[in-house]
Amino acid sequence: MKRYTLFSVLLLLIFNVAAAQSSSVFGAVSEAKSKIENTVPVVLEHLKKISEAQGDNSIYTNGKQALKKEYETLSAEFDLYKGNMASCIVNKKNSTKCMNYHTLYFRNTLGNYNNYINYITKKNGYLGVEDESVKKDFKPTEIATKVDSDFLAASKAMKKLKSNSKSSYFEQVKSDDFKLAPFDTLVK
Repeated sequence: MKRYTLFSVLLLLIFNVAAAQSSSVFGAVSEAKSKIENTVPVVLEHLKKISEAQGDNSIYTNGKQALKKEYETLSAEFDLYKGNMASCIVNKKNSTKCMNYHTLYFRNTLGNYNNYINYITKKNGYLGVEDESVKKDFKPTEIATKVDSDFLAASKAMKKLKSNSKSSYFEQVKSDDFKLAPFDTLVK
C-alpha cells in the first residue's frame, strides 16, 4: 500500500514541476504579448494629436497604415518565434544553438519595431525631441530576454519528459490566446 501512495505522490510532484515550468513560459509570453499590444493605442493617440495640431489628417492616416504594417510584421515573427522555439526544444538534442538563433532574430524584429515607434513618436516630427505624453512600456531587449530565459527553463524541464508528452507541452503556447490581437481590434 505504501508503495502505491509513494508512486502517486511522486507522479503529482513531477506533474507540478512540469506545470510550474509551463506556466513560467506562458507567463513571459503573455507579458510580451500585452506589452506589444499596448504600444498601438499609445502611438495612434500621439499621431492623432500631431495631426490635429498640424491640421493635416493624412499624418494620422498614413501613420496608422505604416504602424499596421510594422505591427503585422512583428505579429507574424512573434508567432513564428514561439513555434520555432518549441520545435527547437522538442526536435533537437542540442537545442541551445537553435534557440539562440531564433531569439536573436526575434530580438532584432522587436528592435526594428521599437525604432519605428521611437521615430514616429517624436514631437511634431522633429528628431531627437520626444513627446512627454507618450508613455510606452516597451523594452525589446528586456522582453526578448525574459521570454528566452523561460524557454531555456522549459528546455531543461523537457529533458525529463517522455517523447509523447513533449509535443503536448507547447500546445497551449501555440493557441490563439497567445497570438497578438489583430491590429484593427486595438484601434480605439
